[in-house]
Amino acid sequence: MDVMAQPLAETLAEVRELLLGPDLTRAVAAGRRRGQTPSVARAELRPVTLKTGPRLQIVTDDGARPFTRNFVPGSEAAAAVDALLAEPFGNWHVETSAATVQVRITKKGDAQVHRDAAAATPAAPGAHDRAKQWLLDPGDPLFAVIGGNAAKRRQIDAFLRALAATLPDDLPTPLRVVDLGCGNAYLTFAAYRYLAARAARVQVVGVDVREDQRVRNETLAAELGCAGDVSFVAGTIEAVELPFRPDLVLALHACDTATDQALARAVGWRARWVLAAPCCHHDIAAQLKGRPAPAPFGELTRHAIMRERFADVLTDSLRASLLRLNGYQVDVVEFVDSAHTPRNLLLRARRTESPPTAAQRAEYEELTTQWGVTPALATMLG
Repeated sequence: MDVMAQPLAETLAEVRELLLGPDLTRAVAAGRRRGQTPSVARAELRPVTLKTGPRLQIVTDDGARPFTRNFVPGSEAAAAVDALLAEPFGNWHVETSAATVQVRITKKGDAQVHRDAAAATPAAPGAHDRAKQWLLDPGDPLFAVIGGNAAKRRQIDAFLRALAATLPDDLPTPLRVVDLGCGNAYLTFAAYRYLAARAARVQVVGVDVREDQRVRNETLAAELGCAGDVSFVAGTIEAVELPFRPDLVLALHACDTATDQALARAVGWRARWVLAAPCCHHDIAAQLKGRPAPAPFGELTRHAIMRERFADVLTDSLRASLLRLNGYQVDVVEFVDSAHTPRNLLLRARRTESPPTAAQRAEYEELTTQWGVTPALATMLG
C-alpha cells in the first residue's frame, strides 16, 4: 500500500476524475471534517446499466433513510459529483478496476491518501459486468485453509464491507477485537486479515463455548502464521474474561439471546464499535405467544408464521433502541444478500457517548409497554 499526504484540492481533483471515469466500480463518502458537518451522513456511488442506458447511481443517507438517484453520464453526472465533492466529508473510498484509493482529511485540512492495486482481474473488453473488487484477495492464504467457494467469499466480502463502513480510517494501535460465539472462526480470521492491513497492530480473541472449536481454531491460527495476534477461548459469552478491553465487538449469527449477551458485554466494555448479526429469535416470540396483541395489531400475531417474523423485527428494533439508550449510534443494514441466507440483518453500532433523548426513552417505553414484552437485553443491562 502506498501512503502519501498531498493538498486537498489536488486530491479532490483526482477523486473527481476517478468518480467520472470509465473504470469506477464503487465509491463511498462518509465522516466529517473537523468543525464541519456534511448535509448527508453517507453517499455511495456506482455505475449501473438501466433500460434507458448507463447511469451513475448515487445513494445518499441522511441518517433516517437512503435516497437513490441515477444521473446521465456527462454534465449531469459531473454536476452531481461536484456537489458531493463540495461537501465536507472526512473520508473517501474509491474502487476502480485498476486500484483502490482511500482518502482521509486530516485535522489540518490536508489529505492523507492510501493507494492499493486492484486484486481482481479486469473484465473482458465489452463485458457488461465489471470486475469484482474483493476487500480480501481471493488468493489470500486464508481461503486455502478454510476453503473459498463463491458463497463463502461473498459472505466474507459483505461482512468486510460492513466492517469497513463502520470503522474510521484512523484506527487505534493496537486495535483490540473480540468475536463472541465465533464458531469455526472463518469470519474471525477474515476480520484479522483485513484489519491487519489497515492498523499497525491487531489483537483478536475468538470466544466459543466448545473446546473442540478452540483447539481447531488455534491450529488454524498457527497454520496462517497469526497465532501471536489471534487466540481463542472456550467459554460462555456472559462469563468470558479477556486479556484486554475490546475496541471492536463482533457477534455474528449468535443464536437467540446469545446476541443479547454479546451486546450486553459490548456495552459493559464500552466498546467503540459493535457488529452483530442476530440468528434465530425465540425470546420475544414466546412472550408474544402468551398474550393478545394490542389493538389494532391482532392480525400481526394471529398466525404463528407471521408472529415469528414480526417477533424478529420487534426483537432487533428493541435491541437497536437499547443500544441508542446506552450511548451508541446504530444502523440496521443488510448483512449479505437474502438469496444466500435468510438471517441477513446486521446491527452496526458506534459509541458516541451522547446521552439518550427524552423522545428515545419514551419511544422505547411505549413500545415495550404496548406489546407487553421485556427484552432479554434490557434485563442483562439492568
